Amino acid sequence: MVGSSHEAMHRIFQKDPALLTRALQQVLQIPFPEPHDFAGMNVDLTEIEPIERRVDTLLRAETDEGAYLLVVESQGKPDERKRGSWPYYLSYLYEKYRCEPVLIVVTQNSATARWAAEPIHLGVRGCPSLTVRPFVLGPDNVPVIAKASEAERDVPLAVLSAMTHGRGRQAPAILESLAAALRTIDRDSAAVFVQFVDSCLADTQARKMWRDMMTAIQYFWRHPLAEEVREEGREEGRAEALADTILRILRVRDIDVPDDVRARVEACRDLDQLVRWSERAVRADRAADLFALD
Repeated sequence: MVGSSHEAMHRIFQKDPALLTRALQQVLQIPFPEPHDFAGMNVDLTEIEPIERRVDTLLRAETDEGAYLLVVESQGKPDERKRGSWPYYLSYLYEKYRCEPVLIVVTQNSATARWAAEPIHLGVRGCPSLTVRPFVLGPDNVPVIAKASEAERDVPLAVLSAMTHGRGRQAPAILESLAAALRTIDRDSAAVFVQFVDSCLADTQARKMWRDMMTAIQYFWRHPLAEEVREEGREEGRAEALADTILRILRVRDIDVPDDVRARVEACRDLDQLVRWSERAVRADRAADLFALD
């Protein structure tokens, strides 16, 4: 199961390598030759010396012009150490495989995208010995796909759109379009794409919206992510029941419950906290005593 947006943002290209070349050609307008074959490669670039270096995703693309090594790095925020490691990755890969390396950085953050796109110059200022120019996919150039017809034409690109833009006012249209498009592809691929999107939705409302949509798709409930959602649902149900019990105890004991106390109890989803409040409700003289020791 994908556990983070960092993993999802690069692993989508392992799931569909052709998406990466479409992004290079269509989004970044780079004249990358059309591959006729892809192969996943070992991401470990560690040398004999005990210095561990790993790229996020590494793919070999075979084209009529020769082989290319596609290095995909998922970047959540600026990291100046990459100014040294990215040139190293490319030089090491070229020396080892004698194939042209291509660096693609993917990010959900516009400021990070601008930082990552800055050329890396090594050597004499104004006359560098080595220059690295990363290609960046981020919020400013990944298309917003908010129509079901567009999402169905290229489902992996629609997934990347949701992973990149799935927040704010655009989120409902993007997620609804993708949900419709997922019904048009095989169930196993759809289940993987569901995970990728779920991992990248940092906005709580957008994530809840996405999970609510997915409950209507039956294959989703056979996927490991579904068990996580079901468990969250069970916990939420237990929390609601405990909250109702606390308020009922106070009511039976003729203790007035102000609106702010009721709202705090009903909003709580911490089961341990609710248990403590239920124990205090039996002895409390007034509703506010529930929170006296917190």
